[in-house]
Amino acid sequence: MTHPLKTLAGVALAAMLALQAPAFAHGDADESDEKIQSSIDEVRRATLPFHDVQAAINAGYAKFPDQAGDCVAQPGQGAMGVHYLNGTFVGDTVLDPLRPEALMYQPQKNGKLELLGVEYIVFQDAWDALHPQPPVLFGHPFHLVRSPNRYGVPGFYELHLWVWEHNRNGIFNDWNPKVRCP
Repeated sequence: MTHPLKTLAGVALAAMLALQAPAFAHGDADESDEKIQSSIDEVRRATLPFHDVQAAINAGYAKFPDQAGDCVAQPGQGAMGVHYLNGTFVGDTVLDPLRPEALMYQPQKNGKLELLGVEYIVFQDAWDALHPQPPVLFGHPFHLVRSPNRYGVPGFYELHLWVWEHNRNGIFNDWNPKVRCP
């Protein structure tokens, strides 16, 4: 094969691999509002079964207790709720919007849990070893939670997405003032 043909074959292979990757795995700060909303709608469809906590457990999610209790809250700012994490997803460096690392629930008076949203999580050291910039999904950069932290885990990047509960502070805000912990 001549040099120009090798170059063309390499470009074709790279394009083919790019098309097979998750459509918005790393995101783009310049994504259109329409594309972002479409992606969020896909997340909503993908997480619909997890309104049933048992379905989440069957899919590999388990309750993650905060050091202060099961429900994560910040006085004066609101809460995130009870987190159910998928250890397989948290342990990799793949950010697939349709497979969030965590699901967030609010305890109800009747003891049931109401699905509020999702959280994307990747450990800082693992991500930084492979990428020059922090992660971005839906055109929105992740927040860095340094270590030591209230969760007792190494530093990590995180992004909340309130797909099932309106957050007046924004769909990507960490804390939701409407959410309460018992």
